[in-house]
Amino acid sequence: MSDLLSYKNYNGTVEYSKEDGCLFGKVIGIKSLLSYEGDSVKELEQDFKNVIDEYLADCKERNVPPEHPYKGTFNVRVSPELHRNIAIYAIEHGKSLNAAVEEAIGNMVGI
Repeated sequence: MSDLLSYKNYNGTVEYSKEDGCLFGKVIGIKSLLSYEGDSVKELEQDFKNVIDEYLADCKERNVPPEHPYKGTFNVRVSPELHRNIAIYAIEHGKSLNAAVEEAIGNMVGI
């Protein structure tokens, strides 16, 4: 079970502030800072959705494209030995290095 909220392909964290006695979070995977809060899970989820809807409406009003999380590209640093092993695996299986890494990640997360 994930502790992330999801709405319109955006994800957000769920955290608790003991000091303030409330739940809060922020949208992850984008550079813009979008935060939300609530006194209950239901309020937190609703504020999360409101923040996403307001962000998308603001982008539309300003005629700027909204940031999209997880564009499908990222840099990964691995040991030279692992790099060599995955490259050899890719060659032996007639795949690109990218396809082999995508397969490995998919197997790891169950996709």
